This record gives sequence, C-alpha cells and structure tokens, in this order.
Amino acid sequence: MKPTLLVLAAGMGSRYGALKQMDGVGPNNEAILDYSIYDAKRAGFGKVVFVIREDFAEAFKKVNNAEKFGIPVEYVYQSLDKLPEGFSVPEGRVKPWGTCHAVLMAKDVIHEPFAAINADDFYGKEAYEVLAKYLTECEGKKGAYSMVAYKLRNTMSDFGTVSRGICTADAEGHLQTIVERTAIGHTDDGAAYTDETGSHPLDMDSLVSMNFFGFTPDFFAYSEKGFVEFLKGPAQTNIKAEFFIPLMVNQAIHDGSAKLKVLSSNASWFGVTYKEDKPEVMRKIRELIEKGVYPEHLW
Repeated sequence: MKPTLLVLAAGMGSRYGALKQMDGVGPNNEAILDYSIYDAKRAGFGKVVFVIREDFAEAFKKVNNAEKFGIPVEYVYQSLDKLPEGFSVPEGRVKPWGTCHAVLMAKDVIHEPFAAINADDFYGKEAYEVLAKYLTECEGKKGAYSMVAYKLRNTMSDFGTVSRGICTADAEGHLQTIVERTAIGHTDDGAAYTDETGSHPLDMDSLVSMNFFGFTPDFFAYSEKGFVEFLKGPAQTNIKAEFFIPLMVNQAIHDGSAKLKVLSSNASWFGVTYKEDKPEVMRKIRELIEKGVYPEHLW
C-alpha cells in the first residue's frame, strides 16, 4: 500500500482561501502547496488528506482537489470543539489546539504509513522521495517514525527571527530529542536564540525539524492518549497552550513506544515566514524550473 500525505492547512484559516491566488510563487501563480503535492505524487504517495477549517472548506476544495492533482484526495476538519468525550473548550480559548490535534483529525481516514507536512512550507523533491521510500518499508510496523531534517543555515530568514525544533540524533541516526527554540536570528558568529535568560549561540549546521514527519498509524492512538493528558494538564492553566507534534514524538521516544529515524537528503527547505521572503522564494522556484526539476506548468 502506498503511503499517504497529510497536509496541515487548518491553521491558515480563511486567509489561505482568500489570498491563495495572490500568494502564488510559481510562474502560473502556483502556490507552495502545489509544488508539495506534485513532489509527493511523483515520489509515490497514493493519497492526499487535507486538514482544513470547515468554514472555508468550499473555497479550499475549489482550488485543491483530486481532479486538479490527479491523485485521490480527502478532507477532514479541525475545530476547537473536536475534543475527547468529557472535555469542553475552556472559556476564552480561541487559539487552535496545535499541529498534533490537526493530525488527530485524520485518524478515521488514514490506515497506512503517512507523512505530515505544513501546507505553506517547501520541502523539496528529494525529501519526498527519501520519506516515501522509508514509509513504504514501514508497512505493517508499529512505532517506526521518521522525519526529514534540515540544517539550520538553510531555514533562516534574512528579515526576522524564526522558531525551529533543534534536533539531536544518536550514532545510528535515531532522534534523541527535539527542543523548540524561538526567536532564532542571525549573529556575527552565525545564529543564536533568545529566551528569558538571554541570548544563546547555535551551530548553523544544527539539524532542525521543519514538521516533515513520517508515522506508522499507531501514532493516532498514542496521540489520543497524549491529548487527554494535555487537556488535563497544560491546557488547564494556559488557554494558549498548543498540542504540538514534537511533544508526542519526544514522549514516544523517551518511553520506548517508538524510534524515529532522522532522514537526510539534498533538498532545501524554504517558505514565506515574512512577506519580504516571497521574492526570494519565487526566484528559487524559477531556478528549479530552469534546471528541469519542475515543468513550467505543473497541472
């Protein structure tokens, strides 16, 4: 069975639907998402599942559908009130529950190894190839997780700070930890992150997670249990607390429920973190087209 691509698009809200055409980065107004689906399809993924908000589903489906992509497509919906039995939305909560909650929305439609991506990140052709190959080899397994890692230097913005999951791996290439660092910016010596205790240097060759993970289907059941604990704990005291994928990845590794293979490739990540990043993204897309990586017209 071919792996599935799970696209987390819910967090972009109605802005994505309204500005989809204006935010094109390709020569025919293709969005980054178009290139992601194109790469996944040719790498061997067999289905795409979009996690979106139901209030902009109609606009989203008109632009992103099976007829356009030539691959089976399903849609699932993320909302604040999609909670385990016995829980309700805390008073004052408006922020989405986070990336791992978005993943859980697909538990009833994905029964095979799958990859999860952010809809607005460009991960690169080679990244999809290496992850699709690994996921295909994980058919029938449990606790066989994976991710494509990138070097920090290839994920920075020239126009402001970024947040990244800094990764450490053992000698066999299995992930040991992901630590979320915020306010990472350029310095004279390379890069540093800032927290409440000050500024701390970072190696520009540090491996970082860009939320390009691969999972076997048992991740759903594991995360369901973790979400209940999250709702009983952090969500009780902080109405902005989010249930992130790395939280469950770290926990699964530390309690022995899973191993996560850190996969490398020659792919380059890029995205529009700041509006000033867009011209550079467009230039990189044009360069890849000229090299023959992508056709002038994707669809």
